[in-house]
Order: sequence, then C-alpha cells, then structure tokens
Amino acid sequence: MPEEIINRVAQSALQVFDLEEHYPTGIRSVVDISQWLQEGILLKEKDFREKLSEYDWKQYQDHLVAIYCDPDIIIPAWSSILVASYLIPYAKRVVYGTLDDLETILFEELIPKLDFSKFENKPVILKGCSKKPVPLSAYLLAMKSLQPVAKSIMYGEACSAVPLYKRNK
Repeated sequence: MPEEIINRVAQSALQVFDLEEHYPTGIRSVVDISQWLQEGILLKEKDFREKLSEYDWKQYQDHLVAIYCDPDIIIPAWSSILVASYLIPYAKRVVYGTLDDLETILFEELIPKLDFSKFENKPVILKGCSKKPVPLSAYLLAMKSLQPVAKSIMYGEACSAVPLYKRNK
C-alpha cells in the first residue's frame, strides 16, 4: 500500500500574502488629452474647452481613470486639471499618468489600510505570479508593511520561494 502524501505546507505556520486578493476592483480607463488637441499636439484654449464641454463624460461612471498625455507634447498644467474637473463627478478615482501609474497609486492607497497582524512572528510568502497587473511597487510596499511584523519573508510559491528577509534573533 502506497504511503500517504502529506502536505507539509498546509501543516506549517507558513502564511501567504497574495496581493492579487487585494486587487482594487473597477474598470480602468485612460483618457488621452491629445484627442482634444489640434493635430494631436497643439492646445488652443477656446477649442480645447469647447471640445471638453461637448464630450460624453458619463461613459466613465465608476471607472478608475488615468489622464495621460505624451510627454513629448507640451501642454499647460491647467489642461490636465481641467480634464480632471470633468471626470471627477463620474469616476471613482482620477490620477495623472499611465495605467501603470494608476495601479501603483491604487496600491499605495490600499496597502497601508490592510491589517498585517495575522502575520505577526510568522514565516510569510509574498506570493508572486499574479494574473492581474499588480505593479512591482505594490510588492515593495507589501514588504515594507510585512517586515516589521513577520518572522521571515519569502517571495514566490511555497514550492520554490526565494528568501528575502529573516528577523535577527
């Protein structure tokens, strides 16, 4: 009779912290300012304001929105603020930057609010390989929150974790 297979990971004190479980929900959208510029590069204030006032902003209801403009295009700072003023009544969150910047900001707001007490004096695996676009900066923020409480921290999966931190005795 074959010997019973024992799941030692399930029996250990090892705790898994999975950022994907905390992934902020919501539709992500990018609003590119260049769509309201002449030839995509020139801002004429009167035309710009008129186009913004005629635009259907309701389509961003409850979205998480990144306002973006190619850094090679020179526009005044007030232009992105004006776009935000139209988005704010509809969107759940508005930031300036790329979708990656949006993800980073969402996690910067989320991680400090999480309760890390269940990881107190425990070995922790900071789970990698997520299916959702969790930014690297989120892992750094998680490390910052876990390190003061965890006994040790590894990255990856239980079968192939890379040691990152071990508290001195």
